[in-house]
Amino acid sequence: MPQTIETAQDTRTIRLTAGNGWVTVCDRSLLTPGRGAAALLPDGRQVALSVDRGGRTYAIDNRDPFTGAYVLSRGLVGSDGGQPFVASPLLKQRFDLATSACLDDDEVSVPVFEVRAD
Repeated sequence: MPQTIETAQDTRTIRLTAGNGWVTVCDRSLLTPGRGAAALLPDGRQVALSVDRGGRTYAIDNRDPFTGAYVLSRGLVGSDGGQPFVASPLLKQRFDLATSACLDDDEVSVPVFEVRAD
């Protein structure tokens, strides 16, 4: 008979800095490493949440500054020389998930949010 192995679900809550405080966004268990997810903040801004394969959570603005489309949450998550990034699904520019700088154009960046998991 096959043996069932239960894994502990990550029950931490992801919170972001927004305005003067912290905003609860979602349960960590809803995020999949290597894939992005979008969240709507109370003030109407959209964020792109990403979890790297090491389990660290990042949040940057979801708006691609090159096209104006809210698509960064659908981008590919990867790393370049140890720097985690998300590549826009439209024109493929890469944005550093830790600093929000565009790795392909030094003049461009997106807003980054501080993240904590409680």
